[in-house]
Amino acid sequence: MKLTVLGAGCWGLTLAWLLTDNFNEVCVWGREQDLSEELKTQKKCSKPLCVQLKEKVQITSDLKIALKNADIILLVVATSGIRSVCKQIAQIGLNENQILVNLSKGLELDSLLRMSEVIEQELPKANIAVLSGPTLAKEVLAGMPTLASVASKDIEIAKKVQNICSVPNKFRLYTNPDVIGVELGGSLKNVIAIASGFADAMGLGDNLRGALLTRGMAEIVRISLALGANPSTLYGLSGMGDLIATCSSPMSRNFTVGSMLGKGKKINDILNELGSVAEGVKTSKAVCALAKKLNIDAPVSNAIYEAVYTDITPAQIVEKLMTRKLKEEDSYNFQ
Repeated sequence: MKLTVLGAGCWGLTLAWLLTDNFNEVCVWGREQDLSEELKTQKKCSKPLCVQLKEKVQITSDLKIALKNADIILLVVATSGIRSVCKQIAQIGLNENQILVNLSKGLELDSLLRMSEVIEQELPKANIAVLSGPTLAKEVLAGMPTLASVASKDIEIAKKVQNICSVPNKFRLYTNPDVIGVELGGSLKNVIAIASGFADAMGLGDNLRGALLTRGMAEIVRISLALGANPSTLYGLSGMGDLIATCSSPMSRNFTVGSMLGKGKKINDILNELGSVAEGVKTSKAVCALAKKLNIDAPVSNAIYEAVYTDITPAQIVEKLMTRKLKEEDSYNFQ
């Protein structure tokens, strides 16, 4: 069997490393400008994380070569590039047995669509699954046990990905038919992770951190339910599990962005220093637009949007959240 990973960033390379022994062939595709000389010649990436791939892993910028005979295709590019890559895939074509698994967490800015919806528009006949959960790349590379959810409208596709891509003692996958919930949990939590890093940098304490995660989860639930998600999914690996891990770890890029914002740094300087994509930055803009469209209250996400895109100070953000009109705590009837 052949695995193809589309995207040569930290997570894409980590997955190629993790799953190498599950496949006879492994290919990593990236745009020519994204493939370092070190990666092409030594099968190695030294920063921001060190990943050493096995010799059998092929590195290419030729998408046609990457897709040829691939059984599982992992889509691990930035959300802003998903549609463009899918258009290129459409020109080449997929066969009826190939499975396309999206691992990019976010919403398309202009359309506010989930990534699987974008893929479906460009590749309507593709076999699509999504994979999401608490999957910090550095811990995966350290061989620490990691669990995640794989969802598809066709549960047999999800089961096939589960069986092929699980790694004993390292990577355990659970199937889920709720594509909407799995995608939204993984996407919306990135905004809350920025809020968590923000509070941590300002030294606002664990009480507020716990409150931010809880109130942030309430926003994720409100929006996701309005879009048709199963509420139980949001308290699973791709929802609560991912939220806890991402909001608690400096290894999270979104947490790091929030931490830098809390120290008063500007977003352009932060992203230049980070040197990699933090999906929560753009997602904060998309989720606020989505909440407005759905007429849903999302104060934490709105606060992070302002922290990212306006000149409001960290102290003003905290004051704005803490002096909102008093209200009842959310109550959900899931019956």
